Amino acid sequence: MKVIVIGAGGMGSYAARTAVDFDFVSELVVADLDAGAASRLAEQLGEKASSTTVDVTDAGDLARVMGGATAVLNTVGPFFKLGPPVLRAAIDNRVHYLDINDDWESTEAMGAMAEEAKRRGVTAVMGMGASPGMSNLLAVRAAGELDEVRTLYAGFDLDAAMPETRGDKPSAATIHGLHQLTGQIRVFENGTFEDQSPMRRIEINYPGLGPRPGWTMGHPEAITFPRAFPSIDKALVVMTMDPGNLWAMKAIQVMIDYNLVAIERAAAWVEWLEGVGKPVKTPDDYLEELLADDSPKLPPVFAMAEGRKNGKRAAVAVAILSAPAKGMGGATGVPLAVGLASLRPDGEQRRGVFAPEAIIDCKEFFDRLAPLCSPPKRDMEDLLLVSRSWENTKLRDKVY
Repeated sequence: MKVIVIGAGGMGSYAARTAVDFDFVSELVVADLDAGAASRLAEQLGEKASSTTVDVTDAGDLARVMGGATAVLNTVGPFFKLGPPVLRAAIDNRVHYLDINDDWESTEAMGAMAEEAKRRGVTAVMGMGASPGMSNLLAVRAAGELDEVRTLYAGFDLDAAMPETRGDKPSAATIHGLHQLTGQIRVFENGTFEDQSPMRRIEINYPGLGPRPGWTMGHPEAITFPRAFPSIDKALVVMTMDPGNLWAMKAIQVMIDYNLVAIERAAAWVEWLEGVGKPVKTPDDYLEELLADDSPKLPPVFAMAEGRKNGKRAAVAVAILSAPAKGMGGATGVPLAVGLASLRPDGEQRRGVFAPEAIIDCKEFFDRLAPLCSPPKRDMEDLLLVSRSWENTKLRDKVY
């Protein structure tokens, strides 16, 4: 299989390093607007790999790069601008597609291409990173324990989602974050999609932790969960931050919403505020913070389902105990490559455009991901921390 990885940055490099080791990948091409970055990464990957330049805003250039490929892994954002044209090129050139799309607007726009992808024999998966991606499959695991599911939450620590290095310009990930914390976002409440202001405080009664606050933000899970779980009447994505960063973010939100500052300039402020480039925390660091007696936090990546079990109200939450490498690059890029291995779109597979929960097998994915984490885990059951409302067990007791 010939695989194209678009993007030689932090997330693309982890996706490429993971995918190049798969036996079924015979050739891997790193494509980036920066020829030097693409070449340097390809040289590190060995004889299977080569590099090329690509301008993802140029349909003809995308067609050239995708020629003869079986699948493309797209890591170039922000996806509210760049996701739809790359998927369009993949469908036009009959190339299977996976990405780390983390914007709700592009999720809707790309989902509208499903019938055309199906007609042209293409399988496309949107949002196969950390959140969305791992979070979607955590939701599958959580929902599977209930007899009836009414509410689904996906959540993550926004401090943990900051890029590890600071460049000359703010990263696409930071611009994405601000875009989804300003203006209007789409959520699913009261059985219907609604446009609301973001950063609304939500209290989540997390099994084993108790009530913890989160703040709403725009994200694809709120768009895709209702389609995969038709019984639900609420789907929200929530984020947590350190209190000081949270209040600073609220101030920045107001300035962007009132056109007092451009989002790119605000993104540069955020990266300074968050201390981009400081040492990256390990999963053990986050777990220790989470289990502290006075911690108000939720897990760094989790999903939670509320509904009924044996005729009674119940909730199940699932979080991960380890993650690929350190930081956002590994936690997003490695799952993208593992999604390709779990899906194998070159074989017998459904065609169309899907969110992860609609097409990727939860157990197979986490079984493949577990050994690639740091520290490595054996399989899905070793990797995931499942807590249930009916167990009355403190999360600390389940971990230690």
